[in-house]
Amino acid sequence: MNSLPCVLTIAGSDSGGGAGIQADLKTMSIMGCYGASAITALTAQNTVTVSGIEPVSPEFVALQIETVCADINIKAAKTGMLFSASIIRSVAAALVDKSFPLIIDPVCVASSGARLLKEDAVEAMKELFPLADLLTPNVPEAELFADMEIKTREDIFKAIDILLEMGPKAVLIKGGHFDSVASTDWLGIKGEKPIPMMQQRVKTRNMHGTGCTLSAAIASGMAKGKNIVTAILDAQKYLNLALRAGFEVGEGGGPPNHLAPMLITAMKEGLLSDLHECGLRLTYMDGLSNLIPESRMNVAAALPHATEINDVAAFTGRITCTRKGEIIIGGYPDFGASSFTAKAVLCARKYNPEINCAVGIRYNDQIMAAVAKCGFVEAWFDLADKPKDLNIEVGSSLEWGTCEALAHHDDATKVDVVCDPGEIGIEPIVRVLGKDFQDLEAKLKCLIAVLKK
Repeated sequence: MNSLPCVLTIAGSDSGGGAGIQADLKTMSIMGCYGASAITALTAQNTVTVSGIEPVSPEFVALQIETVCADINIKAAKTGMLFSASIIRSVAAALVDKSFPLIIDPVCVASSGARLLKEDAVEAMKELFPLADLLTPNVPEAELFADMEIKTREDIFKAIDILLEMGPKAVLIKGGHFDSVASTDWLGIKGEKPIPMMQQRVKTRNMHGTGCTLSAAIASGMAKGKNIVTAILDAQKYLNLALRAGFEVGEGGGPPNHLAPMLITAMKEGLLSDLHECGLRLTYMDGLSNLIPESRMNVAAALPHATEINDVAAFTGRITCTRKGEIIIGGYPDFGASSFTAKAVLCARKYNPEINCAVGIRYNDQIMAAVAKCGFVEAWFDLADKPKDLNIEVGSSLEWGTCEALAHHDDATKVDVVCDPGEIGIEPIVRVLGKDFQDLEAKLKCLIAVLKK
């Protein structure tokens, strides 16, 4: 096996395990790197408080860095909590002749509100900036070091210019503190216009260690030889997934789930197996042929933290039937196999996160009467109202329609079916939503039972 690229983290220890050295090493491992460390301080902390900080002597911090670099081929490094001016200067001296990219995360305050950087260390930290290939402050940190208030995009641009003048090759101001639908980080490189790097905002209180995780992921990407933009984009994607899979470990905010990519792999295998079993049950569901549209049927099922088509599984073929009503399933379960139904599921999840699967069935008067008798809550959209530019991308009309129907419903969390009366050349379809395969199959059986009466 080929050796893993080695990344050095120079930071404090978080006894609660969610940030600092602990978060860095978890991130580096899951990103496919080997993590080495130089510990700057020990903290006694949990999810609600930092009850004590015990700094390591500056000489011993430097000795850790020098010893690691003397033997291990470091491909990238990052800093986190450096705590004091003397430690910062010892780190700077130890890294002055470095031959690898360095990401500086200027950690000042813990998620719990405890200060992790002494007052006299702020100016010393600025002395370290010229060694940085990338500086990654959040908004309060950028305000502190740039000595200005940041409220607007123009403020961000000005702060980036000020920070770049302090010596780093690039600055990434993280936008998590802004109150906006999306979370936008701004990358500034000297001589270039700032680049917005947007991610979907995750509604969670489990954000302890997000800055550590992001900078460690960026360092891991750069250790693999990725350019700075690609490394940041990959790190953002990883952090976003980890936040969506975050969990609580105590009374306060928990950490992102650093193992999320590995857990998602296991979930994918399980979902494909479950979809296969669902397909087998559908082949024996008497009367299902009466629900299959002319354009055939497919079942789409999403992973718990799905955000894109490749997070949604479906059959690579479609479900059809013979004239005798025998059910035939084409292909096999795979992710990204159905852009149409997948987009309907993804859109439904925006309004009801409990929705995990969907299937499209025939639309006619008899079936709509059965929908009513089953007591299913309906949401409707009309393709005649769609914007003209939606014909460009496959499945965009369905995505728009599903979102349109749910957005205008009194209670989208109660919706069982999304009804699409179609238009000229497009078959009308009823899309049945389910929390899981059992829920979805129960709804199909209810419709079949009503139709048989």
